[in-house]
Amino acid sequence: MAAGPVRKIVNIDEEKCDGCGICIPSCAEGALQLIDGKARLVKDEYCDGLGNCIGECPRGAITIEEREAEPFDEGVAAGNLPEQERGDGNHPGGFHPSAVSRIERDAGDDIDGSRLNQWPVQLMLVPANAPFLRNADVVLAAECVPFAYPDFNRDFLGDAALLVACPKLDDFASRQEKLTEILAESGLRSLTVVHMEVPCCSGLMHMVRQAILATRNTIPFREITIGINGDLKKT
Repeated sequence: MAAGPVRKIVNIDEEKCDGCGICIPSCAEGALQLIDGKARLVKDEYCDGLGNCIGECPRGAITIEEREAEPFDEGVAAGNLPEQERGDGNHPGGFHPSAVSRIERDAGDDIDGSRLNQWPVQLMLVPANAPFLRNADVVLAAECVPFAYPDFNRDFLGDAALLVACPKLDDFASRQEKLTEILAESGLRSLTVVHMEVPCCSGLMHMVRQAILATRNTIPFREITIGINGDLKKT
């Protein structure tokens, strides 16, 4: 039995997709979601086939194809949006592609304030070929670190780009794959890994070592451990 009429609908090449999530907010119908580290079409009937998401993909992973598909149902798509909590910051849809940028700061900016040099910072939301990663010094921090160590901005960021991940709660395989792509494509100058002293945070170093092995990259890196009391344990 045919799935529906032949019509235009988006197709996502999983080999090209790096799970950056930039395409998600460009779909007004909520037809796309990040699932297992990849952008995926949730249901055919949510997709109008107009392809607003195509121009947002930095990897060229999205195209329009013609195939049998359920007819687009505007009413059903509209009812889908609240479930995805788009735009409230709790879902990848809350991140707008225009936010992929370098933050320019004056030399006189307060050194005790934010030293964040780019946006976004979440590892899975940063495109592997983001301009701010090219030939950059990068700090990869566990998500708890800036809360435990109050001088994180002043002591660790400087002119470095920041990547943030949680080795315990995030999908480890997809984060490792993304980090591997970043090391392979961006030509990082150095990598500093800052994590907590708790056992689960050791996974961040494992992620880095595996990514370095996978790319055969000789990038210099160092490890910094922060105690749960906010003290420096290892540098």
